[in-house]
Amino acid sequence: MKPALGKGLSALIPGTGKGKAKEILEIDPANIVPNKYQPRRIFRDETLNELVASIKEKGVIQPVIVRKTDGGSYQLIAGERRWRAARMAGLSGIPAIVKEAAPSEVLELALIENIQREDLNPLEAAEAFQRLIDDFNLTHDDLSARVGKDRATVTNYLRILKLPAEIKQWIAEGSLSIGHAKALLRVDNRRLQISMAKRIIRDGLSVRQAEALSKKSAVVSRPKPAARDPQIASLEEKLVQSLGTKVRLIHKSNKKGKIEIEYYSLEELDRLLEILIN
Repeated sequence: MKPALGKGLSALIPGTGKGKAKEILEIDPANIVPNKYQPRRIFRDETLNELVASIKEKGVIQPVIVRKTDGGSYQLIAGERRWRAARMAGLSGIPAIVKEAAPSEVLELALIENIQREDLNPLEAAEAFQRLIDDFNLTHDDLSARVGKDRATVTNYLRILKLPAEIKQWIAEGSLSIGHAKALLRVDNRRLQISMAKRIIRDGLSVRQAEALSKKSAVVSRPKPAARDPQIASLEEKLVQSLGTKVRLIHKSNKKGKIEIEYYSLEELDRLLEILIN
């Protein structure tokens, strides 16, 4: 098994800590191509503009890390924000360290650099973890050692990928945290997960409040009676989605029935009453 690589930039820059330091070259940003394995997908304009302003005033202080390609250009391993900002600032040269790395190593190195800087949002980290598992046939324990995170943390990130697409998008945008995602994963009804996520965002719920909500609203998977009318089941699901809490629709053969709506606090009751009355 490979040694752990979770050592920050020292894992990426050969020669640091002992022996001769690796030479830093000045490379034209136009001669550098982005890393197709880059785990980060979202580059926020406001923070990138701040970096551009800083680079115009002080230059690029920390070098990017690149590998030389067969065509004579360079491929980024780490430092895409700095490279993007340098191009936007109109620089003709950017400090770079050239590292010998096989294409198969680039994803792993790019991931480690971003993880050590905590640059990835939870969804990007989860997707990168999954790609490492798929491409390098790693176990959760192997992955934990590579990125310097405990196994439980790695597993929690990977579980994010099981959430509905809408929730994953809100995580990517920063509307929901990894803590919120863990709370939502306690609920096994996807429509209720989405409804709860909307409420967390709308009401600005903390992780602790989201955990309490998920505990109360958790739906346990169980076989439904075979004779149950699918239209009734569909109506019940719509009520759950609309009200954001557990709802049971009991329809009797004589066309009578009742609707049971659960609430867990006076504040919850007030919220439900406001929805029903309005």
